[in-house]
Amino acid sequence: MLAGQPVAAEKTPTFGCSIKWASKEQGRAAELARIEQEPVKVDLVDAEGLKALRRNTSGKVVLIDFWATWCGPCIQAFPEFQTMYRMYRHRPFDLVTVSANFPDEKKGVIAALERQHASSRNLLFGTTDNYGLMAAFDPQWNAGVPYTVLLAPDGKVVYQHQGPVDSIELRRLILANLPDDDYIGIRTHWSATH
Repeated sequence: MLAGQPVAAEKTPTFGCSIKWASKEQGRAAELARIEQEPVKVDLVDAEGLKALRRNTSGKVVLIDFWATWCGPCIQAFPEFQTMYRMYRHRPFDLVTVSANFPDEKKGVIAALERQHASSRNLLFGTTDNYGLMAAFDPQWNAGVPYTVLLAPDGKVVYQHQGPVDSIELRRLILANLPDDDYIGIRTHWSATH
């Protein structure tokens, strides 16, 4: 072209997922409508339940978001965690939200979850012994929220952070730790430094 000659290949078709096409918007809207119809519930969790959650014997990558209705940064970050759940939930991935509110605040916790259409697995501290419950999950946790932990399928802690998270960093870590399925090498790709 710079030499004033015709280009050998005038058109190169794109190859790969069609996420770039506007025609997929209708399908995305339909998926969101289905998600909004899913039930939102919260279960009480005790120290043994939190210990089991920490062990992660699910065979999945598990993202755990400790939050509370009275925590501004928690509420601000909550939609991003739900977006991640919706992005990866059809793969070996799960999101568990754990509210550090007291059990008698369940009504307010459910209202907050419903506003976000949080159909992920949602837990609420089952006793008022917040410090004991936090220590059951992580004895080193200094008890502040938001507190985010990403567990590999074998239970290894891949990421833990108190305070606001970097969503892009967290998504990369999720993808880097998902077991290879039909896409052999995807873990290697996302584990590489770009």
